Amino acid sequence: MERAFSASSGGEPETMSEQVFRLIQSAIVKGDIAPGSKISEPELARVYGVSRGPLREAIHRLEGQRLLLRVPHVRARVVSLTLEELVELYQIREALEGLACRHATERMSQSEVDQLRYVLDAHEKDAAFQAGTGYYQQEGDDDFHYKIIQGSKNLTLTRMLCNELYQLFRMYRIQFSAAPSRPHHAFAEHHRILDAISDRDGELADLLMRRHIGASRRNIEFKLLNTAQEK
Repeated sequence: MERAFSASSGGEPETMSEQVFRLIQSAIVKGDIAPGSKISEPELARVYGVSRGPLREAIHRLEGQRLLLRVPHVRARVVSLTLEELVELYQIREALEGLACRHATERMSQSEVDQLRYVLDAHEKDAAFQAGTGYYQQEGDDDFHYKIIQGSKNLTLTRMLCNELYQLFRMYRIQFSAAPSRPHHAFAEHHRILDAISDRDGELADLLMRRHIGASRRNIEFKLLNTAQEK
């Protein structure tokens, strides 16, 4: 049996596999383990001080989150999407989060809407945001998008956007959030979305969310195309 050696945020003991999963997940999402990197099980076992059993379980879960890709007879690699693949991913996100936003407008309680406003207040106070170097990158209940998806109360959308694809989306949100002026534009867009939700205007909330994610997609396209031209 695995040794429980820390507590999760809910206060429950966390297994070694769970902890190494979260550590590697965080390293990938934040770019500490670079996109396209080969995954060496012996090296990760050494770095994180775990045996191969818990490590392999963690790697399997990361594959399920689309953060690692395994090609037959080749080591697993950290995902590295092409521009075309990334655009397709954002098109999916745009459609699904727009729908989630429409549902959230209809289904969130006033207390849940108020909590969204508290989330944006916390984002505005973040040091990186104040300096214009990035947008607030905490996850789960501290994430504006996550809270809206949860508020949609649509279990299929929640599973897809908060579980299966969530960390892959976060990886690219973090990578491209530091573009000049984008953090403050994104924050203003969040406030307009929240105002539409508060007014219970589902059609407008859906449209604003799609525009918001579309703006992020265009920012990514612009940055990647410029990078390619510079090489």
